[in-house]
Amino acid sequence: MSSRRLRSEDYNDYSSTDVTPEGSPSNGPSSCAGSSTYQRFGETNGTTSLQTLIHVLKGNIGTGLLGLPLAIKNAGVVMGPVSLLVIGIIAIHCMRILVKCAHHFCRKLQKPFVDYGDAVMYGLEASPVAWLRTHAIWGRYLVGFFLIVTQLGFCCVYFVFLADNLKQVISAANGTTNDCHSNETVVLMPTMDSRLYILSLLPFIVLLVFIRNLKFLSIFSLLANIVMLVSLVMIYQYIVQGIPDPRRLPLVSGWKTYPLFFGTAIFAFEGIGVVLPLENKMKNPRHFPVVLYVGMAIVSVLYISLGALGYLRFGANIEASITLNLPNCWLYQSVKLLYSFGIFFTYALQFYVPAEIIIPSAVSRVPQRWALAVDLLLRTFLVCVTCVLAILIPRLDIVISLVGSVSSSALALIIPPLLEIFTYFEEGLHPVTIAKDILISVIGFVGFVVGTYEALEALVTSPVSPSPVAVSPTMPRHAHEHAQDLCRQVCGPLHPTQGCQQCLLPPVLPRLGGQVPRVGHQPRGAGGVGEPGRVRHALHSPKQQGCYGPLCSAAQV
Repeated sequence: MSSRRLRSEDYNDYSSTDVTPEGSPSNGPSSCAGSSTYQRFGETNGTTSLQTLIHVLKGNIGTGLLGLPLAIKNAGVVMGPVSLLVIGIIAIHCMRILVKCAHHFCRKLQKPFVDYGDAVMYGLEASPVAWLRTHAIWGRYLVGFFLIVTQLGFCCVYFVFLADNLKQVISAANGTTNDCHSNETVVLMPTMDSRLYILSLLPFIVLLVFIRNLKFLSIFSLLANIVMLVSLVMIYQYIVQGIPDPRRLPLVSGWKTYPLFFGTAIFAFEGIGVVLPLENKMKNPRHFPVVLYVGMAIVSVLYISLGALGYLRFGANIEASITLNLPNCWLYQSVKLLYSFGIFFTYALQFYVPAEIIIPSAVSRVPQRWALAVDLLLRTFLVCVTCVLAILIPRLDIVISLVGSVSSSALALIIPPLLEIFTYFEEGLHPVTIAKDILISVIGFVGFVVGTYEALEALVTSPVSPSPVAVSPTMPRHAHEHAQDLCRQVCGPLHPTQGCQQCLLPPVLPRLGGQVPRVGHQPRGAGGVGEPGRVRHALHSPKQQGCYGPLCSAAQV
């Protein structure tokens, strides 16, 4: 089979939720080949530069942003922001490489536009290796595969994010107050396991993805963007208040946790799939490089600032999503619900990409009367796959790092530099450019291998454990002994000097006035690190303020 026949124009590579436009004016063959510089006049009713800038921001801001404070913790208070800046610069450079290569093939092949899969296929056809030229079509399939893995990975992250936030809001409902500045610490009430929350979300998300036309979701998408923006403003407003002394935080963390930082960082910057579709839909595509640089500069500043400030604010107690560190007052509980609302409808947009790659080919193989049933069945199956994966890996930080290391690193770092080498090899490349491209690809490949390994190891060696909860400043010894008895039943034997490392119960200590010193750890939603305050729990009378809440409700453990 010839490469010309393999280059079928009927194949659609959905590189983002924005479908490549149909009927874009080509202005004749010379419109792309008439000059040495790429020229495309765009669509008559295409997007303006401002609209494209908004789409660039939307395509890069999601759950990955909320996980960056924990990523900074895994790298260090200095190493984290510096590394995030470097990764951002490299990711933006790779986006620019992809656009440049697409322009090259547009001019060379006299095409109005090409997508990510087309660009890789044409690049392999231009490579000096004969085997790659004869198997160039697999470049398109490879991009499609990584797009499917990436987008379904996003959907898994959304499942875990929604479950974690809903669980925290519901478990703290009885202790939620109107006072967001009180030092009172609320102990979370017993509630369902996070896996059950994931499972309970399944039917609602299945019904959501049954909406096959994105136009019906446009109003919800708009509302989601608004509420997510409001939520981010409120999160910033909270974390800039009362930042403790940063000198107690490590400048550089251990090398074992740095790969987890890499996976989370590249997950956050993985917006390369939307670059070419957005450029193709502009009225004036020649302005796209400026729009791209401005948009990604805003995204980089947002990432670095939220990641650094969030880690400085909460320190070692930072959660997988910074929303889980917000206090349990109605104002910030509403922030969690609002952001969850936005993520819920974003699921359908992210799901659109793998659905449009997988479902049409399957539907075309069945009779027309079964087409709708097969379509809905496949949608249900894909959602169930993401739900099962989320249940198997119910740790938000591990899911984000794993998805970023496995697929996002390939699309954002490994493929674009190699594409540049293949594209311009015949025309000659400066040795510095070749060395730069190889270095970027090697960095991406090392991050892919090491990040995946460390994420899987962290998943195996660090199973899901109960949320650590505070002990009151003056915990009565009889309450501590009662907590120890319950802990032995649930967690096993207590270490004589370290206590229980699973629920952070202190060991048996010498009698200090009949009371046990406080453990310096706050629960989720405590509103800060090390803030003094009494522990409140619904199962005890106000006089017993020293009860150890999590063990009074062993079901939570």
